[in-house]
Amino acid sequence: MSGVMKRMGMLFRAKANKALDRAEDPRETLDYSYQKQLELLQKVRRGVADVATSRKRLELQLGQLQSQSSKLEDQGRKALALGREDLAREALSRRAALQQQVTDLETQHQTLQSEEEKLTLAAQRLQAKVDAFRTKKETIKATYTAAQAQTRIGEAFSGISEEMGDVGLAIQRAEDKTAQLQARAGAIDELMASGALDDPTGMAKDDIAAELDRLSGGTDVELELQRMKAELAGGSTQQQAIEGGGTQQQPQGQQPQQAPQAQQPQNQQQTPPDFGKH
Repeated sequence: MSGVMKRMGMLFRAKANKALDRAEDPRETLDYSYQKQLELLQKVRRGVADVATSRKRLELQLGQLQSQSSKLEDQGRKALALGREDLAREALSRRAALQQQVTDLETQHQTLQSEEEKLTLAAQRLQAKVDAFRTKKETIKATYTAAQAQTRIGEAFSGISEEMGDVGLAIQRAEDKTAQLQARAGAIDELMASGALDDPTGMAKDDIAAELDRLSGGTDVELELQRMKAELAGGSTQQQAIEGGGTQQQPQGQQPQQAPQAQQPQNQQQTPPDFGKH
């Protein structure tokens, strides 16, 4: 049972990892990392500001304590000048206590100042790293976008994409069905031509009948051609006969219309006019 649960857990993690890897966009991951780095840089800067504020507060306290120490020193001198040694001793005692506080505050001030310098240096380095990461991030994003576009274009042209793959499969299925139908139609025609299949309409003919029809059709064409030649030849002979018969049946006293014009000079030469009668 324990082995089955382990295998199920491993399978679930593998499936989840694959799903996450498929859904992950490197550009979004880079943007998220850059955002986190900016947040870290903002925290470091805020820490530098807090340390600087604490250092400034210590400097103000040191100034106040040093002012009080100087004032107590002056009071002790005045009391000693007036012969009040007890007052002078009290003033110096208070001044010594204030001086101890000043020493402690100076130590803290030095610590804060050193910490501020470290944080400032770390902020500068982190700022440089963030700027470099931002430049690299934009470069990687641009390269990834270009590669993704190039891959999509390549897949579109080569038919690797799902859309083009579906279209290619549809075209292949259509071509296969067309070739199958053409082969089936050709086979049926061959079977009907050979007489292996009967045509229920009675329109189909075997090869012998088709050859006889072809020969008879050619004979009919030859006969028609001979008839047309005979008609043309008979028409020409009849036309010549008609034209010849018409020329012989004209009266002897009549001549064609052009004959008088051709014979007029001969008549004039044979019968000259008789001018003496008039």
